[in-house]
Amino acid sequence: MMMTIRIKRAYAPADAGDGFRVLVDRLWPRGLGKEKARIDLWEKRVAPSRELRKWFGHAPGRFPKFAERYRAELAANAAYPDFLAQVCRHEVVTLVYAAHDEEHNNAVVLRDSLLSATAE
Repeated sequence: MMMTIRIKRAYAPADAGDGFRVLVDRLWPRGLGKEKARIDLWEKRVAPSRELRKWFGHAPGRFPKFAERYRAELAANAAYPDFLAQVCRHEVVTLVYAAHDEEHNNAVVLRDSLLSATAE
């Protein structure tokens, strides 16, 4: 089965094409109600560590190093294989994140990691 993994800001409207919606942030998006968010799973365990998140500070220049460190965290994360197995049960998965920057955030790194893992 071919799986599609999308990423989407938490503040963008949910739609039927999103499939299984997973919030991949450690913190719930500020000002967003649970009903409006339409989150199927809140997977805090695979979000970047608090320390890494604070170090990154959403500075685009730090993104390459952030991505490298986050991938290392995922590789050492005991919850990641379970998350991967859960995601693989769905045809379409949307990783939901709260960051303003659509190109430099944890969901981008996580999507690439999941796609890489499912291609093997």
